[in-house]
Amino acid sequence: MRRRSVLLALPAGLLALAACGDDGDGGGGEADNVSPSPTDGTPEPAPTGKIVDGPLPEITKGKKFGEKPTVAKGSGEPSADIAVQVRVAGSGATVAQGDYMEFDYLGQIWDTAKVFDNSYDRGRPAVSQIGVGRLIPAWDQVLVGKKVGDRVQLAIPPEFGYGETGQQQAGIEGDDTLVFVVDVVQTYNGKSSAQGTEVAQDNVDLPKVGTNTDGKAPSITLPEGAEPPKELVSTYVLEGEGHEVAETDAVLVQYKGVLWDGGKEFDSTYTREALAQFSLDRVVAGWRQGLTGKKTGSRVLIVVPPDLGYGDQGTGDIPGGATLVFSVDILATV
Repeated sequence: MRRRSVLLALPAGLLALAACGDDGDGGGGEADNVSPSPTDGTPEPAPTGKIVDGPLPEITKGKKFGEKPTVAKGSGEPSADIAVQVRVAGSGATVAQGDYMEFDYLGQIWDTAKVFDNSYDRGRPAVSQIGVGRLIPAWDQVLVGKKVGDRVQLAIPPEFGYGETGQQQAGIEGDDTLVFVVDVVQTYNGKSSAQGTEVAQDNVDLPKVGTNTDGKAPSITLPEGAEPPKELVSTYVLEGEGHEVAETDAVLVQYKGVLWDGGKEFDSTYTREALAQFSLDRVVAGWRQGLTGKKTGSRVLIVVPPDLGYGDQGTGDIPGGATLVFSVDILATV
């Protein structure tokens, strides 16, 4: 039986509403983080459409991968099918169903070219699980199978977008065809690892964490005879090149936790073969403090004293008064 995470007061799955990037002003009167999300309520089985190669409006500026595009207004009647073209072909990993896809995007309305949402102005790609009903149907259908580095343009009729109800927050009516440009930045799954630069682990009184980047659980070697630290320890094992994690962020991670006393493993995403997504305001204080300020793409050693973990009461396999040792790969913020 797979164990559930012990770190959260709530279940580990925090993508029920398909958060698409950090909250913030998208600029230009655009709605925040709404474009790929499904309509409210429990999603029904998603419809699938026929894929055609046009018509699609011209991208007039920002034509390179990673650049904010400017897209012309649609000309004539849009297709009743899902129009798709790969504008820039990538050569990275293939996005699989159930992966967490990292992406930049811009969405606008066919008839008016009104941009209702984009991630480029927020300065950070969005992340969401793909192919499992957490995004609008056309995204789930089209983007599974695409490659990291692809720029994909889509024109989506209402049936495969927000349906007859539209998305009032974004000003999308029930009969609007939507145009998206999507840059596939990265894809993550249970075999993903941090890919940062190795940092020397010189303190003989601290655990040593393995530096493998093959998606397998890193080793955690405890120091013989050393007393556990009284204060929180948070230090790089592999230092990434991404942005720094804010204390209000949610993070997508691989992690493994063991007890300082005896080294027994009590929790691991590697054992569950599934990534975890945590909002830092929902985890133990040692995680929140230990990950804040660290860069995405990093592997971090965190040693959590009892007062920043589970205190004298403990929980599950964690006894009261336990010092906890974690290896955490910060894959992305969401």
